[in-house]
Amino acid sequence: MNSASTELDPAALRSGPQPVKPVRLREVMSRFATGVTVITVGGEHVHAMTANAFSSVSLDPPSVLCSVSHGAVMHGALTSAGRFAVNILGVRQEPLARHFADKHRTLGAAQFEGVTWEAGDHTGAPLLAGSVAWLECELTDSHVFGDHTIFIGTVLAAGQGSDEDGLLFVNGRFGKADPGAGQ
Repeated sequence: MNSASTELDPAALRSGPQPVKPVRLREVMSRFATGVTVITVGGEHVHAMTANAFSSVSLDPPSVLCSVSHGAVMHGALTSAGRFAVNILGVRQEPLARHFADKHRTLGAAQFEGVTWEAGDHTGAPLLAGSVAWLECELTDSHVFGDHTIFIGTVLAAGQGSDEDGLLFVNGRFGKADPGAGQ
């Protein structure tokens, strides 16, 4: 046996590996570049929330997911509304991303003052002008996991807006892709 080897603590082996601390997971995940969306719901509980925990789930049936903290206003709004929209933001929409991420902004319809939008035909949820794309969804499933709920929506309608590049979020900052950087 190599004299430099370390002995393993039998108690540690029995208990198994422990999950990383939340702060460490946040640090590591910040290195993963994501797109930036604003999730919206219409109706009497109209609300918007900037989110990057969003993904396509399936093409057939067409579905997407977003993950929302149990403590977020959006959690209750989305559950109540049953329908929502996903606005995929462009690089010039960083101010909108910051606005709808601000936990101290005015809520309700007032949070949309100065924001150009139209109600989606299928959901009534705000579709933000200038978004590079949007999806209107019907909430079809949800899964509680840890401190978040994963909401799955069937896509009822989808469209493309501006031709600008999508807004990214990485290392705690907004940015844009540099397509030639990898060559």
